[in-house]
Amino acid sequence: MCSHLHAVGWLCCWHAVAMLLKSFLSCCVFPDQTFTAWCNSHLRKAGTQIENIEEDFRNGLKLMLLLEVISGERLPKPDKGKMRFHKIANVNKALDFICSKGVKLVSIGAEEIVDGNVKMTLGMIWTIILRFAIQDISVEETSAKEGLLLWCQRKTAPYRNVNVWKDGLALCALIHRHRPDLIDYSKLRKDDPIGNLNTAFEVAEKFLDIPRMLDAEDIVNTPKPDEKAIMTYVSCFYHAFAGAEQAETAANRICKVLAVNQENEKLMEEYEKLASELLEWIRRTIPWLENRVAEQTMRAMQQKLEDFRDYRRVHKPPRVQEKCQLEINFNTLQTKLRLSNRPAFMPSEGKMVSDIANAWKGLEQVEKGYEEWLLTEIRRLERLDHLAEKFKQKCAMHEAWTSGKEDLLSQKDYESASLMEIRALMRKHEAFESDLAAHQDRVEQIAAIAQELKYDKPTADYRNLCIAAVLDRNNKISVLLSCFKEYNYIPYMYVVITLGTSLSFNNSCRLIESGVKHLVPLRDQMLQEEVARQQANERLRRQFAAQANIIGPWIQTKMEEISHVSVDIAGSLEEQMNSLKQYEQNIINYKSNIDKLEGDHQLSQESLIFDNKHTNYSMEHVRVGWEQLLTTIARTINEVENQILTRDAKGISQEQLNEFRASFNHFDRKRNGMMDPDDFRACLISMGYDLGEVEFARIMTLVDPNNTGVVTFQAFIDFMTRETAETDTAEQVMASFKILASDKNYITVDELRRELPPEQAEYCISRMTRYVGPDAPPGALDYISFSSALYGESDL
Repeated sequence: MCSHLHAVGWLCCWHAVAMLLKSFLSCCVFPDQTFTAWCNSHLRKAGTQIENIEEDFRNGLKLMLLLEVISGERLPKPDKGKMRFHKIANVNKALDFICSKGVKLVSIGAEEIVDGNVKMTLGMIWTIILRFAIQDISVEETSAKEGLLLWCQRKTAPYRNVNVWKDGLALCALIHRHRPDLIDYSKLRKDDPIGNLNTAFEVAEKFLDIPRMLDAEDIVNTPKPDEKAIMTYVSCFYHAFAGAEQAETAANRICKVLAVNQENEKLMEEYEKLASELLEWIRRTIPWLENRVAEQTMRAMQQKLEDFRDYRRVHKPPRVQEKCQLEINFNTLQTKLRLSNRPAFMPSEGKMVSDIANAWKGLEQVEKGYEEWLLTEIRRLERLDHLAEKFKQKCAMHEAWTSGKEDLLSQKDYESASLMEIRALMRKHEAFESDLAAHQDRVEQIAAIAQELKYDKPTADYRNLCIAAVLDRNNKISVLLSCFKEYNYIPYMYVVITLGTSLSFNNSCRLIESGVKHLVPLRDQMLQEEVARQQANERLRRQFAAQANIIGPWIQTKMEEISHVSVDIAGSLEEQMNSLKQYEQNIINYKSNIDKLEGDHQLSQESLIFDNKHTNYSMEHVRVGWEQLLTTIARTINEVENQILTRDAKGISQEQLNEFRASFNHFDRKRNGMMDPDDFRACLISMGYDLGEVEFARIMTLVDPNNTGVVTFQAFIDFMTRETAETDTAEQVMASFKILASDKNYITVDELRRELPPEQAEYCISRMTRYVGPDAPPGALDYISFSSALYGESDL
């Protein structure tokens, strides 16, 4: 940005301006028009103005008033007389005030001003302008003049071909950069400098309250316009827009604070939602796991086991991740609240992390009991299956033995027999009686099995009994009848057990007719099949054990390695994070081994294998360990992320962080990443804290706001660095709102919508309460209580 000068001077080019501003060109003609307009722009705030700059300041009264307006301070009471010495006294009071501000007045005395010396008067005004309008301008520690130039350069940097003042584009660019609604910059032409300058002057005077201090023709036609006039006029733009920039800074601060609050509120809402969904899932799942009503068939019970497998492998893992994510979100939220000087988050009743942990613990206890019940029930059904098969076989054998015995005993062949033949029949009958007595043990065994099956009500597979008709016995087989009656077994003599599909009575008869010779190869086949089954089961046991004996120690080793990384003080937090991320990826890649083991476990359960002498690791042990590993790595990564947030927010060096970690590790006696209150007290005492009971109780409320009974490393860091964070305060936010409200104690809806982005404006409007005060217009909002509520000092 330059003037009409071509080679040097503030009005030539940016480099020439910078050089020119370093010297004072006393030989230039002072533009009294510019200085007069500048003085009036301030004097009119006091309800007055000057007409002639060399005459109206001669008595010193308006000069003192000007200094009071631009400085905001009170000067000594002026002399009211009209004598020369009264005027000199007033001018001296003004000059003394200027000198008190660190300004050296060279060759400017009260007498010259009183006598109307134009050059001295303009020099004095220029000195005032430099001190009160330009000197406070500072950009990157440059001098006032260079700072003003740098400000102009930066504001017009996005505009092409803006490198001189002469064509008027520079002034228009300054206005357009800050108020694009006032000038249509695209319609300006470089070949119309007078039109551009007049546009800038008119817009500045009408909308920015900057009086016209320059003349467009003078700038365009004068080879060397005065540097001081240009600087004075441009400084008015700086101060006009400085207020806007102050408002912009205030708005940015408010937006930053609101963004933090909105993010925190979003995290709170997500926590509440996730906690509600997880607790609801637990509430629905527990009754299902508490149901101990056995199904009526083995197939139905195996389906229950399959449903439970789906629960463990499909439905529960996402909930495990949700629980872990819930804890991570809670910890991250609490860290962000601490770092932003907000109070700790207190979830709704029943939704604390401890509440969810207790609910989860209850779920796992019921889950374990349900699995144990399932396996016990399936074992029982398997045993009953075996008993039913045994019952069927023994009944078939006994039925084969009794076949024809009634006819034999009913025969009257003794009526026509000789004595010798009778004796032979007697011996044959005695042999039968002996044989019958020998079968008594078999009958007792069958009766015992029948009793066991009879009283096991849930086994519907074994309740469907077919009872054949019993013929009237002949007296000669009374021993046989009484034997059977003794064991109440008559109704079960012709029992047929149905397994899946009932065998018909005719099929049972054909089985009996086949004779014992068919049972021999059948038993041989069954024994062979059992041997093959047992061998297959043993292979499954060994296969599962081989994998479990690798996976179990691997999980334990990873848990220990992660624990070491989290307490390691040798590397930086970023190095710890990279190491933990690698562990996390390795764990994710290892998931296929867990899935394979689950597959082997499923095969074992389908084969009704419930014991394994080859390993100490059950599938339940592996599942629990795997879930703990996933939770631990996620939680540890989150802890390091929060430590990085804390470090960056509070400016902690790596050395300080290592010192904190070393102290914490020393008193972490359980090596679980937490100190109990006694260890924490000992740690503080070792660091020089003088702790009484009341003071320690106060500190515990800071480091353990949720009363968990432990102090984490994150809480320890927060406490040790609690005074070092540079955070916004409620007072700073109030001050920012006050700027937007033009120093009022309330703010209007229109002001909020004009100064803030739509989302933040509506956020404030929806939460601010109505301002109550005598000066409040309708719809005025209370930003003071709102600011306090943002930091937990009152309720929204």
